[in-house]
Amino acid sequence: MSTVQDASSVSSLSSAGTTTATSTAQETEDRFLALLVAQMQNQDPLNPLDNAEVTSQMAQLSTVQGIEDMNATLDALAASMGVNQVTQAANLIGSAVLVPGDSISPAELENVMGFELSRPADQVTVDIFDAGGGAVRSLDLGPREDGVNLLAWDGLTGSGEAAPDGAYTFRINATQGGEQVDSTALHLGLVNSVSQNSQGVQINLADNESVTYADIRQIF
Repeated sequence: MSTVQDASSVSSLSSAGTTTATSTAQETEDRFLALLVAQMQNQDPLNPLDNAEVTSQMAQLSTVQGIEDMNATLDALAASMGVNQVTQAANLIGSAVLVPGDSISPAELENVMGFELSRPADQVTVDIFDAGGGAVRSLDLGPREDGVNLLAWDGLTGSGEAAPDGAYTFRINATQGGEQVDSTALHLGLVNSVSQNSQGVQINLADNESVTYADIRQIF
């Protein structure tokens, strides 16, 4: 895995890949021409090569060459896009992002949670649980619109006492007309670094969690 500091090495790999593809294409063309020349030199004078056949073979070589050149260009473009994405993602370092996840804490900045609804809901509740799975508090949010919704936990339990520091989770229950509405729990994460691997650009959060660009719902 390469980090954002290694963007130049990704670029050099891109150049190396393009050079290799070009070299392979040139070798293929050289072999074809050598075989064609040998075939012409050793042809039967009474049964010479047909011009149409030679033209067809040259056209096939041109097609293969064009495909290889196009593949090399696409590979180089993909590598270049990867470098640009890493550079752009580096601007997120130090920012808070809202991503899928159900972890929460009563600590400041860690008490923000959210959820994404596939459609409007006329009743939404959020249940908070401690590390052992015990119910800590249930929040009645009433109706909510579709899309991303945000709220903050005041750190209190159902009895009104301050919840001890620690790791908690939350669960969303949303309904519309008594029918379940699809929802995705979202939590806040601090971007520590950016890296790139075979899956593409990875945004690494403070709690050793990695997400992609597509996972980010909001940036703070």
